[in-house]
Amino acid sequence: MSRLDAADPIPGDKHSCDAVDVVVVPRARDLGGFEVRRALPSIERRMVGPFVFFDQMGPAALGAGQGMDVRPHPHIGLATLTYLFDGEVMHRDSLGNEIAIRPGELNWMTAGRGIVHSERTPQPLRRAGSRLWGIQSWVALASKDEECEPAFVHHDAGDMPVVSDGGVEARIIAGSVLGAASPVATSSPTFYADVTLRSGAAFPLDPDYEERAVYPVSGSIEISGDVFGAERLLVFRPGDRITITAPDGARFMALGGESMEGRRYIWWNFVSSSRERIEQAKQDWKAGRFDPVPNDAEFIPLPEPDAKPVDYP
Repeated sequence: MSRLDAADPIPGDKHSCDAVDVVVVPRARDLGGFEVRRALPSIERRMVGPFVFFDQMGPAALGAGQGMDVRPHPHIGLATLTYLFDGEVMHRDSLGNEIAIRPGELNWMTAGRGIVHSERTPQPLRRAGSRLWGIQSWVALASKDEECEPAFVHHDAGDMPVVSDGGVEARIIAGSVLGAASPVATSSPTFYADVTLRSGAAFPLDPDYEERAVYPVSGSIEISGDVFGAERLLVFRPGDRITITAPDGARFMALGGESMEGRRYIWWNFVSSSRERIEQAKQDWKAGRFDPVPNDAEFIPLPEPDAKPVDYP
């Protein structure tokens, strides 16, 4: 490619470059009692940094007798991140962990070579009725960690630093944002933050990480003169300095990291750099070779008919 003499684009300036590279409108699906909106993977964008899956649960009001019931199911090659704005979910896994997650807390489950877990509304809330609103995301593991021992860590809300300055409040879930670093260990360079802006406040998203995105969960945000409503994933071009404002206040998740070192495949709940490894996981689940969740005989069967794994460049 030859070089053309022209003025370089000004990072973040609407007239010289587009701040937002891709806008993903999530696909909505009714799970019976509450709706899930899936932003990743999508046709427009497969991954953002190591984030390979991004689901918004709710907001939903669950009546008496209702609740979320995700029966035991397996994972390999990824870490699941569960973060709530409202409600409560009981996590149980094949390592013997049993713990409820509440707003502002974090469940970080590393599947590695294989783990099984369930997610359900606790019985007291099921009897009385409750609310559910939150984000579940998956991050692909670096190749060196894909077959690591499975692990689970619960972080209380107070474990993660909160930066409050000039109408900005940011809870740093992973990585480093606004000069504050989370204690959460990650497999590859990753950042994740829950950000609230008061009217007129500004949040700078510097190009510290190669791939970056934001997902407004309430209110509208403004970037380079364009206004974006809630429940869409905005993916930025690398290298631009981004400033996010909220004319009337907003809350959003900021996420991303470095791109993965190689190709990833995803099929059902399995993520791997190897197609053969996914095929092995499918056969292991069908044959009952995963460790079970203690005292829970239920399980989600392998989807039939078998589908091809999705290719993540």
